[in-house]
Amino acid sequence: MNTLKGRQILTFSLGWISYASTYFLRKPLGVIKADLQTIMNLSTAELGWLDTALLFPYAFMQMILGPLGDKFGTRTTYGVCLMLSALSMISFGYFSSFAVWFLLLFLNGTAQSQCWPNCTKGLLCWFSDAVKNSMFGMFGTCAFAGGIVGTMLSVYLQHSFGWRSVYFYPSIFVFAMGFLVLILYKQPNEVGIEVPGRSADKIPLDKSQGPVEQPKMLDLWRLPMIPEVSVAVFCLKVVRYCMYMWLPMYLLQALNYSKNSAGIFSTVFEVGGVTGSALIGFALDRYYKGNTLRGIALFVLISTVALVLFIITSSWGVFINSVFMFIAGAFNAGPDILLCGTVPAELIEKHNKNAAAATIALVNGFGSIGTCIEGPIIGVITDYAGWGGMFPLMIGLSTLGALATYRAAAIHGRVNSGTTDFIDGV
Repeated sequence: MNTLKGRQILTFSLGWISYASTYFLRKPLGVIKADLQTIMNLSTAELGWLDTALLFPYAFMQMILGPLGDKFGTRTTYGVCLMLSALSMISFGYFSSFAVWFLLLFLNGTAQSQCWPNCTKGLLCWFSDAVKNSMFGMFGTCAFAGGIVGTMLSVYLQHSFGWRSVYFYPSIFVFAMGFLVLILYKQPNEVGIEVPGRSADKIPLDKSQGPVEQPKMLDLWRLPMIPEVSVAVFCLKVVRYCMYMWLPMYLLQALNYSKNSAGIFSTVFEVGGVTGSALIGFALDRYYKGNTLRGIALFVLISTVALVLFIITSSWGVFINSVFMFIAGAFNAGPDILLCGTVPAELIEKHNKNAAAATIALVNGFGSIGTCIEGPIIGVITDYAGWGGMFPLMIGLSTLGALATYRAAAIHGRVNSGTTDFIDGV
């Protein structure tokens, strides 16, 4: 495994499986909510707070703790956080206290907040610029596959051993993956392998000013394109999670689908997301080399148009509905994965190779705030405007995401032409 090809296969495979496994400790909560309500007498409000306990630290701690990976190393930070995530949840079923569950979920969200940026940074350094989007698009399927397997595993454990077991066995697996990451998830400089075709590796480090300081999150936010990309990710995540959480109810109550049809149809958006994540990276590398942001802006616009056409044709039947929902999912999730991974890494690594993890954490963390507030937003909208207000809001946010990405592309063009400075004090 000391050849470049061998290391690429090892790192991709280990990164894919290890990050997919993080969903084994996210998905069980949704599966056991009914048991917690009926057996443990938790209210709906308390169940909602448990969601917040997991999602809030995942979003905000990702931004606050983002520099850890650049300071202590990608492999160490990722491996330790996987193990801490497992340790925080392995005892969940042994307690019957809402406060303890809240604390454990908070610790889990905090530990997992550093998994994505460090997994991403550790993977991207093994591939050339020419195939980076293609590779990462394929890698991004781990999030969707992990969610599906995590749900199925939780259902099986709940049915076979009861709700108290749904975190125990997955925690053992995640801990083992963290241990493997600590041993094997090495970067090229750790094993003495040079990766051809990486422009960032050709930029020498300037040691004349002494050790390179870790940039603060506020410094990174001031960089051109970072706010625009972060806003785009925020918009795309709100849309995506709205479809995940509310589409079945919308189909049932607004379009009069049966319960079975609504449940089955609601997966079309997610299936589109898997397909889009796998294929859009190839399209960007082939047709938008050096202009990734402009291609992503176009793809997000296609998702927006698909949402509009879904509303217009909502009474035309399941097949037409499925076509447009599949397109919307593909061109939402694919760009989202890339905007959270290759794009922020590319924007920063050519100018400060020691800040990639922090930049990815900032963009993905800011975007993940959308997952925290999506529920209340849709709740308020539907209370005041009914289901008729849901899709206009999603269309508006998707449009804003496309515009933000296009603005980032325009700034990127000016930076490349030398008319705008990229960096100021970072």
